[in-house]
Amino acid sequence: MRKRPHVLGVVLAGGEGRRLWPLTRDRAKPAVPFGATYRLVDFALSNLVNAGYLRIAVLTQYKSHSLDRHIAQTWRMSPLFGNFVMSVPAQMRIAKRWFEGSADAIYQNLNLIGDENPDYICVFGADHIYRMDASQMVEAHIRSGAGVTVAGIRVPRAESNRFGVIEPDANGRIKRFREKPEECEGLADAPDQVLASMGNYVFSRRTLETAVVEDAKNAASHHDMGGDIITMLVERGEAAVYDFATNNVPGTTARDRGYWRDVGTLDSYYDAHLDLISVHPVFNLYNEEWPIHTWYGSLPPAKFVFDQEGRRGMAIDSIVSAGTIVAGGVVRRSILSPGVRIEPGSEVTDSVLMQDVRIGEGAIVRRAILDKNVVVPPGARVGVDAEEDRARGFTFSDNGIVVLGKGDDVFTPV
Repeated sequence: MRKRPHVLGVVLAGGEGRRLWPLTRDRAKPAVPFGATYRLVDFALSNLVNAGYLRIAVLTQYKSHSLDRHIAQTWRMSPLFGNFVMSVPAQMRIAKRWFEGSADAIYQNLNLIGDENPDYICVFGADHIYRMDASQMVEAHIRSGAGVTVAGIRVPRAESNRFGVIEPDANGRIKRFREKPEECEGLADAPDQVLASMGNYVFSRRTLETAVVEDAKNAASHHDMGGDIITMLVERGEAAVYDFATNNVPGTTARDRGYWRDVGTLDSYYDAHLDLISVHPVFNLYNEEWPIHTWYGSLPPAKFVFDQEGRRGMAIDSIVSAGTIVAGGVVRRSILSPGVRIEPGSEVTDSVLMQDVRIGEGAIVRRAILDKNVVVPPGARVGVDAEEDRARGFTFSDNGIVVLGKGDDVFTPV
């Protein structure tokens, strides 16, 4: 039987996530809650663990306390076989400075690679929503003989300025890589589409070590994995592409096969939540063959109380977490995280409510994202009158979604 290659997972989780403000005001982007019970980082970690890769370093930096705590509490592996998921903060091992880019984060932690001595390294981003069998990508990388393999997904050509764009040749190698170009050619078989980098890479060990050491010596580099390291290796003919559409994840349906979302903006974050709640969800959280793992404590079941006209506790086309009580309020097309309370006569529509949010009696919340511990007083309105909400200093997404940060006050303007 062929020996399985030794693979180390490295998850880049130091992102500040400025475009998700105020959700990232008190936490790193990978620690932002998603889908009621998960954190963004859980998706990358689940994809690696489900693929059988149980030695993973999570490189953290920006406001990492909640992320470090989540990893320590949730992602505990048995030490019996040397498995681990560990947070690795910036340690100033090379010099008295923090990480200066994703490539620099790996450069400053080359000791991890030396200690683990892997054959290959999966370098994955920590802030995308998707399912992927990473072992299939590793196998494709080994067959290619390339130094690095980049996962690619088709996106509309009009969105090319949001991604690193891959131009493949006929043999699966990357002939050109451009970071967020304003203009680019479409694919030969689909002129209105381009192949975008998913931010997931598989490196042969020596290639990664050599590349980040060389990059560290380049004063003109931004020390970015995509813009600098991948570009360098493409120019040397050492980069291959892996088509995400060929990845077969157990339990996926025709509707959610190939799903991948970059939730880097408030609107994309909100839209990705709406993908979860349709009858046949665009992204199916209920795939038991490829679960997304997390932990959120010991909580009682959700409860719905009161059955009177104008005071009926119910939730329709929604996700309702453990520990939630819907007491005479009405919830439609929304996500309720653990510990949420919905009081009598209140209405919540098209909204994302995070842990321990309280909606007071008779309050109305529409098209809103409410972060942890937000309390909406009785009779208050959020997302009903834009002018009123702006007067209260609430944040708005480009598409008009109202967003309140952790513990923000809701009050009536004078």
